[in-house]
Amino acid sequence: MSAVTSTRIVLASRPDGEPTTDNFRTETIELPELSDGQVLLRTVYLSLDPYMRGRMSAAESYADPVEVGDVMVGATVSQVLESRSPQVAAGSYVLAYSGWQTRAVVDDNTVRVLDPSAAPLSTALGVLGMPGFTAYSGLLKIGRPQPGETVVVAAASGPVGSAVGQIAKIYGARAVGIAGGPDKCAFVQGELGFDAAIDHRAPDFAEQLRAAVPDGIDVYFENVGGSVTAAVLPLLNLYARIPVCGLVSQYNAATAPEGPDRLPGFMGLVLTKSLTVRGFIQSEFVREMYEDFERDASRWIAEGRLKYREDVVHGLDNAPPAFLGMLRGKNFGKLVVRVGPEE
Repeated sequence: MSAVTSTRIVLASRPDGEPTTDNFRTETIELPELSDGQVLLRTVYLSLDPYMRGRMSAAESYADPVEVGDVMVGATVSQVLESRSPQVAAGSYVLAYSGWQTRAVVDDNTVRVLDPSAAPLSTALGVLGMPGFTAYSGLLKIGRPQPGETVVVAAASGPVGSAVGQIAKIYGARAVGIAGGPDKCAFVQGELGFDAAIDHRAPDFAEQLRAAVPDGIDVYFENVGGSVTAAVLPLLNLYARIPVCGLVSQYNAATAPEGPDRLPGFMGLVLTKSLTVRGFIQSEFVREMYEDFERDASRWIAEGRLKYREDVVHGLDNAPPAFLGMLRGKNFGKLVVRVGPEE
């Protein structure tokens, strides 16, 4: 039998500040033959997510960095081309973590079989996958929105932020989204049903945000950091909760920000307003909450209460520029690479 090859994108070098396409390299490798308990996958969809920027760095984090020369990490929806597993049949579709490559050999205990008739396959990487669960677990476990409270979420048109606001509405809270540009704000308020959407690029952003939350902010779901957070902090109510999911505005920073040290002021605010500030990684809630998430999110989508938008680019070779654009906020919705066809 002829050898099976895979085209893959590897980390060529670690970025210093904002990544460039020079930090990636495309190569073709020959895959090993299957052993018992393994499957050969053909990638159909590849997820691109902000956390990948952190994995390009050697700095200490919650997950090991990608080593230079290794394939870039990432969740995929793949079709099983060949199987030596009694649990995973050839021809089935699976959720895997096989990264930026066209084919891969993986162990059967690292994949989850998907039902293509239940939902579009790509949603396993978005609203019904890690981003959706991130929104669900972080908001409900840490944010704990109550009816009538005000929930503010940054990056509100993205896969996490859009779900946060809609789930907040389902739980009876008022949802205010922060997004970049009038088109995204129109989508957040008009299509997703947020109570208000504020453009963080507007020169009077802080004033618009204040006007949109006349009763203050009870939950701030943090995805961005930087100037957005600076505008939010003075508006927080007593006992406000802040689930810290991401800080995308700071991911490319190579040095400490200029200006005065704002940490003492922030800690004073935590004390005087009795704030709860809790960073989290969605994986810590999987055992406790994932079954509930799958049940609830599927029902809400069927009822039209949880909507989503995908930004699909075609071809593995377009993954690096699409990823770089995402870090600059150029994507509109969940960013997915269509690597191969659905069959």
